Amino acid sequence: MQRRIFTADHEAFRETVRTFLAKEVTPHHARWEEDGVVSRDAWLAAGRQGLLGLAVPEEYGGGGATDFRYSAVLTEEFTRAGASGLAIGLHNDIIGPYLTSLATDEQKRRWLPGFCTGETITAIAMTEPGAGSDLQGIRTAAEDRGDHWVLNGSKTFISNGILADLVIVVAKTTPEGGAKGLSLFVVERGAEGFERGRNLDKIGQKAQDTAELFFRDVRVPKENLLGELHGAFGHLMTNLAQERMNIAVAGIAAAEHLLEITTAYVKEREAFGRPLAKLQHIRFEIAEMATECAVTRTFLDRCIEDHARGELDAVHASMAKWWATELQKRVADRCLQLHGGYGYMTEYRVAKAFTDGRIQTIYGGTTEIMKEIIGRSLLS
Repeated sequence: MQRRIFTADHEAFRETVRTFLAKEVTPHHARWEEDGVVSRDAWLAAGRQGLLGLAVPEEYGGGGATDFRYSAVLTEEFTRAGASGLAIGLHNDIIGPYLTSLATDEQKRRWLPGFCTGETITAIAMTEPGAGSDLQGIRTAAEDRGDHWVLNGSKTFISNGILADLVIVVAKTTPEGGAKGLSLFVVERGAEGFERGRNLDKIGQKAQDTAELFFRDVRVPKENLLGELHGAFGHLMTNLAQERMNIAVAGIAAAEHLLEITTAYVKEREAFGRPLAKLQHIRFEIAEMATECAVTRTFLDRCIEDHARGELDAVHASMAKWWATELQKRVADRCLQLHGGYGYMTEYRVAKAFTDGRIQTIYGGTTEIMKEIIGRSLLS
């Protein structure tokens, strides 16, 4: 089915993204995977190309484009290219809204220009060793010392954790914490007591640095409180819909691309003297995946349009996230199977997609959490 949600401007932007990927990302990605981290030069190149801070107001160096469809184009093209290392979606779509909607004018002048040039790489630190999706279990705490805060605690599984120059940290500001006792603090590179642990060894997305972070009596200036004191829970809930949409868009784009390369493979690969595509079972597998992708794409495009208009609610974002990522996982498994032994070889794109995509049903809220959100909305 022909997609109808993008204009000529969106498609022109798509060509810009493809050119950037071909020049600045694809030739270097294998080396980044070996290094476990992307070169900072790639972030600077993305800034020069105008790919960072798409929704940041122009006065701070951003694109001023609040239309989520541009972000969707960026995510789709990075996914198709297998460019899992350069976490621009995290930077733009997950962290960006915190800075543009919650930061004071002074904070915006301090942080947003570097955010848009790629000189300031960002991360958000929510997850802790004992608290994954459960924000109520956060133990990292900030103590008010009058003219500053003192931050203590640890975080784990933090994307961009090694490279980040600016980290938004979720911490308790009351003994109880929870929905009415969490706040957001911005910790900058070089802060005394702020240390990075291991660059964690993951099964996929090897080029995307993911770290443990430690905060030991870190002095945080009062002017680095982001948003309202004790208001982090509400701030986090407000921005989760876009985070989940970003993941969902990547999920359907990955499934479609896997289907495309697998369809080409079974037409060429022979078994028992004829192409695999001549076998009825193979045709049925392809037909099922194509139908599932088409149905999911229709729903996702509607969600993209709704979000671009500011009309997407948390429930439908959760539906999009769990369905698209579970489809991605299922398609990756079936496509690898259709590649046979070659699918298990890392030189084949399907093998990398299989391991890179497995995290999709976990981060941003697990599938189980998405179902709980949907179920509560229907049964409460």
